[in-house]
Amino acid sequence: MPETTAVAEDRDESQITGKSIRLEGVTKRYPGQSTPAVDGVTLEIPAGQVVMLVGPSGCGKTTTLKMINRLIEPTEGRIVLGDEDVTAIDGDQLRRRIGYVIQAGGLFPHMTVAQNIAIVPKMLGWDAQRIADRTTELLDLVSLDPDTYRDRYPKELSGGQQQRVGVARALAADPPVLLMDEPFGAVDPITRQRLQDELIRIQQELRKTIVIVTHDFDEAVKLGDWIVVFREGAQIVQYDTPERILAEPADEFVESFIGSGAGIKQLALQRVRDVDLKEAITARPGDDAAEVLAKVEKAGHGHVVVLDERDRPLSWPSRRALSRMATIPAEADERTPVIGSGATLNDALDEMLVSNAGAALVTGRRGAFAGVITIEEVMDAIRAVRASASDDLADAPVGTNAGSDDGTGDEVAQDG
Repeated sequence: MPETTAVAEDRDESQITGKSIRLEGVTKRYPGQSTPAVDGVTLEIPAGQVVMLVGPSGCGKTTTLKMINRLIEPTEGRIVLGDEDVTAIDGDQLRRRIGYVIQAGGLFPHMTVAQNIAIVPKMLGWDAQRIADRTTELLDLVSLDPDTYRDRYPKELSGGQQQRVGVARALAADPPVLLMDEPFGAVDPITRQRLQDELIRIQQELRKTIVIVTHDFDEAVKLGDWIVVFREGAQIVQYDTPERILAEPADEFVESFIGSGAGIKQLALQRVRDVDLKEAITARPGDDAAEVLAKVEKAGHGHVVVLDERDRPLSWPSRRALSRMATIPAEADERTPVIGSGATLNDALDEMLVSNAGAALVTGRRGAFAGVITIEEVMDAIRAVRASASDDLADAPVGTNAGSDDGTGDEVAQDG
């Protein structure tokens, strides 16, 4: 049975490449407005984890995000990155140390993919060979073939490909922090799901500190280690794990923001890597199809998984299809249901329904094949879903607003 590694649950600090972020009493006032857009936010973001900022339109979540890299300058308060107060340093220098991803990638249309990725490394004085090597590494990381995409222009890319390049550009100088403002809001639902899975996979590998603004609570549950729920004025209503917010919303405001179906949303807390995967017979392009078919029949399987030279799934032909082949083809079948090991069981079920298959291929690090998940495993998990919450909140990060007394501050960090 192929094994899956639950990297997201591994909190070994030696693997973390991100830095903690702390906002201390951060306020933003705009001239002519009677109330602050953001009012005295104190927010503690742990190193190497993903924190989602959610709330209604105009609540101040994007302003809060942009004050971290000082695209918007705070009126009051301090911003601490790791152990360094970055409030007073040059804003341009700060932004070169923080990756930033916006909706639709924000690529420069007159630059190639490679040139877009190279922007910050060039500013930092990297030599040409180092930039070229880094570009190749990052395109591979975001699942874009470097030889195919390096010299293309943004207009030659799909929306999902542009967003992948945007993530690669943000990671170019290996920053400890990645800020993302509605990064997947401009793509179709299927591409959105795949980009979310890609981000989960990248984070399992890199362990950056990532802060994401989203209006989609389901996305927050799927991606976040922690979720901050804001109301107007960036007032923190609840800062907690997805599990506890779903199980114990702080008040009616949070309940309404979660929406209906909180029990079904619990499926988003369970990952494909948490279930036992089935083994599969694998083959390579050019293999003798008759020999492969004999192996499949002997194992009692219905399909063979065709892998490329890096163990990534290309296709999943059935016994009948194999019987009509002389050799295993090298062409990729876009209809093959593939899901990342960090994806949710909800996503796995969606992939099976869209592809009209009762199973899906699971991939792990760099898209390598890990095993097969069947609809039976997903249905077993659905039947077993129940609200669960951690009883130990000793390590919960802090999130408060100015004017909260000590007791209220503790409640915001834990129960809202």
